[in-house]
Amino acid sequence: MSAILLAVQDTYGTVLAQVGNPTPEAPPGSEKILQLVRYLTWFVLLSGVCGIIYAGGRFAWEKWTGGGLESPKMVAGAMIGGVVATSAGTIMNAVIGT
Repeated sequence: MSAILLAVQDTYGTVLAQVGNPTPEAPPGSEKILQLVRYLTWFVLLSGVCGIIYAGGRFAWEKWTGGGLESPKMVAGAMIGGVVATSAGTIMNAVIGT
């Protein structure tokens, strides 16, 4: 659905009013919010990389000591979280429909 159309017709079928799909416009001062979102995205990606590095080190330690293997779940969780975090904009565009 690419446009919202509201049509009001009289008894003769003449269109009296139409409203098209308005183009979105950023409000004043929104650049600071977008900058904050970019910083948060960077922090989430950095956290994911650190999580994968930590889980990799823990995986090596668990293999070395012969303990239970919990770290592969941590690696999978960090990777899934990274995919969701980096595709959040695409997911929102799909949901909103822009």
